[in-house]
Amino acid sequence: MSDWVEACATGDIDEEDVMRFDHGGRTFAIYRSPDDEFFATDGLCSHEKVHLADGLVMDDIIECPKHNGRFNYKTGDARGAPVCVNLKTYTVKVDAGKVLIQIG
Repeated sequence: MSDWVEACATGDIDEEDVMRFDHGGRTFAIYRSPDDEFFATDGLCSHEKVHLADGLVMDDIIECPKHNGRFNYKTGDARGAPVCVNLKTYTVKVDAGKVLIQIG
């Protein structure tokens, strides 16, 4: 069974930005696209386990702050060296101004 967990309010994340969310001993990254859509991935870079919320968001890409590895935050796809392992993505829904992610 998958659980929906409230990650934040929609107003907590600026357009084209990312924030960290910790739950159940895991770290997630929550993104807000320029189209006002929300996305969620694992919150640590698959290369060096650095917090992606400290990285730079450009278009559909999150850039790791340590080695500039890039991922598509909508699909989790690794976009070149030094990262080669994709990020896990999570289903997101917005309900009454709250961003919820499906964990499990």
